[in-house]
Amino acid sequence: MAEKPSLTWEMLTLKLRNPFRLSYGATEERKAFWIRLANDAGWGEGTIPPYYRVDPSAMTDCWKRAAEQDKPLPDSLDGIAAWIPDGPAPARCALEIALLDRLAKKQGVPMYRLLDLPEPKDLATCFTISIDTPDAMAKMAKQIADYPLIKLKLGSDDDESRVRAVREARPDARLVVDANAGWSVDEALRNLKWLEKLNLELIEQPLPREQIAAMGEVQKHTPIPIVADESVQTMDDVEQLSRAGVRGINLKLMKLGGVLPALRICKRGRELGMKVMLGCMIETSLGITAMAHLAGLADWLDLDAPLLITNDPFDGIQFDRNAKISLPHRPGVGVVKK
Repeated sequence: MAEKPSLTWEMLTLKLRNPFRLSYGATEERKAFWIRLANDAGWGEGTIPPYYRVDPSAMTDCWKRAAEQDKPLPDSLDGIAAWIPDGPAPARCALEIALLDRLAKKQGVPMYRLLDLPEPKDLATCFTISIDTPDAMAKMAKQIADYPLIKLKLGSDDDESRVRAVREARPDARLVVDANAGWSVDEALRNLKWLEKLNLELIEQPLPREQIAAMGEVQKHTPIPIVADESVQTMDDVEQLSRAGVRGINLKLMKLGGVLPALRICKRGRELGMKVMLGCMIETSLGITAMAHLAGLADWLDLDAPLLITNDPFDGIQFDRNAKISLPHRPGVGVVKK
């Protein structure tokens, strides 16, 4: 007898260890949804970044429609996309993670094996330091002396002093800078003059989302990889970024609508010769562990959200003292309640 597609959901308020300041504002908490298929057959997460302006009711409406469907739960990967109703990307993502979790558990395998992916690499994640004074950012960098890869949020006045302070505090670190679309083209080109002297790993989303050709122009002026984040939401975005000459893409489950869309975009990016970062919003270990199953395809990981929140309700992905990730040895996504 086919399983009924009933499901439940619960809103979670995630508390940040430190205020999270980006180029477009600051926050001390984020909202997430935990969804559960009937009988806990599969779990998913849908997290709403505030700058995406998704109404929570649009999320729950999507899940109500899913729960009321006459269709049985899909028993193959091929049936997942058709089963998920239209709705905001994070809502679709939550459903897809739950369905993948269920299928992998039924087969008794971790999700990456269900998807025929390589075993996740032993990579260190970025640790994010949000916008603050140069001294405060340098102090934080010293506090994470064992973490090799640090991401610095920029996009406001005095960015040069911030990066120089962190570089002086951590001459050993690999540094990523992320302007979160906060620079103009002229600012980005001016900033390259000092950024190139500070041994950077990459520059993430220097320009507004729609300025894809301009990001390619910035890339032409520097050997540092430019990695698009906000500009990557569809397959067409990836094609445009590649034509413009942008060298990398940052994939996030919540903006792309799930693991399977992220996997398709990842593979296409690889075909186009682009480097791939796996990123996240401020999520629980449920969403982060789901993304970590794709880590065998990545050049960089930015999956530090569980390290940034104080009340993660789940046990899943683990981080060692050097911020290297490891997946739990459990079937499905591999997450359990603490």
